[in-house]
Amino acid sequence: MMFRYLTAGESHGPSLVGILDGLPAHLKLDVDAINATLRARQGGYGRGGRMKIETDEVEFLAGLRGGETLGSPIAILVRNKDFENVRALMDPLTGGGKMLTNPRPGHTDYAGAMKYRQRDLRNVLERASARETAMRVALGAICAQFLEALGIRTTAHVSQIGEIVAPEIDVVDADATNASDVRCPDAATAQKMIARIDAAKAAGDTLGGTFTVRVTGMPVGIGSNRQPDTRLDGVLAGALMAMQTVKAVEVGAGRDVASLPGSRAHDTFTLDGDKNVTRGSNLAGGIEGGISNGQDLLLRVTVKPIPTLMKALPSVNLHESTVAPASIVRSDVCVVPAASIVGEAMVRLALVAPVLEKFGGDSIDETRENMERAVAAAARLFEPSTV
Repeated sequence: MMFRYLTAGESHGPSLVGILDGLPAHLKLDVDAINATLRARQGGYGRGGRMKIETDEVEFLAGLRGGETLGSPIAILVRNKDFENVRALMDPLTGGGKMLTNPRPGHTDYAGAMKYRQRDLRNVLERASARETAMRVALGAICAQFLEALGIRTTAHVSQIGEIVAPEIDVVDADATNASDVRCPDAATAQKMIARIDAAKAAGDTLGGTFTVRVTGMPVGIGSNRQPDTRLDGVLAGALMAMQTVKAVEVGAGRDVASLPGSRAHDTFTLDGDKNVTRGSNLAGGIEGGISNGQDLLLRVTVKPIPTLMKALPSVNLHESTVAPASIVRSDVCVVPAASIVGEAMVRLALVAPVLEKFGGDSIDETRENMERAVAAAARLFEPSTV
């Protein structure tokens, strides 16, 4: 069965809804863990007032019984509490409220208004808002439990905010990351990041940065080099670029390989004491030729400063054809910590289809058995023939 997902809902509509189609049956879901991931998305230093209003929790509408998936489409809902505060503004029948006419540079306002022929920019920005990522995170948290049942796990941490860059970390402390207000496991750097966010807020400005997603437990052979759209690095990069504010995705060493000669840019092969194949490095980020090579997947993602500033950028009033400041909408100073949670969700969502393509079964047990058989068969591939 083909795996796919959909989300729907506006930032200030009554709720966000999502559908996951293609997960196998008998996967036991921990709903508390899903809600904990939703809370993590709402956290992070530099978030705005909206996060004080919402308390995101997932509600299952279909596809789950007795805490286990049925193999049928999963439908979930996350309610928007802020809807009650702006009900008159968002009434779908009356379209009440003052029109937004001044597009924000860097936002979807202008391009979306032209594409969909909307005179009121709110009809564009409500769906373009990153509030929609709450549903992606919820769906991704479900996918995490599918992947973890196969031994595949994801982590994400912040490595840069503004010009403050954390030192390279080979082994990331997940507890330190989760305890950090900016999701940076290096405590000294985290404090500098917080101070930089405070300075940006005082100046009415916003900050971007980078985060890193790591995937462990990846078997060899996920993805393909047979067609361009099945390459694993392309699938993952496309999923991450589909996030609001993301401007670049790097796999492994990424742009750093541009300055390396070929003799230093690749992960050499060797054998350990048991004659098992090992690698001298992981510059490729766990993907070669569009296929997972058994090493950790490493993805570094660059996030721009969000375009809603309290000191508005220059813009125009589209209705009056006059120069005017951009619209000011309640927003955040820095979304990089929250973006790391969303990015991790996007990686989870992107991995499910190629994993199911390789090992898929109608139940989670069948899928796990298929994976175990495939891994065992691959391990025997180069054994001396006994025939």
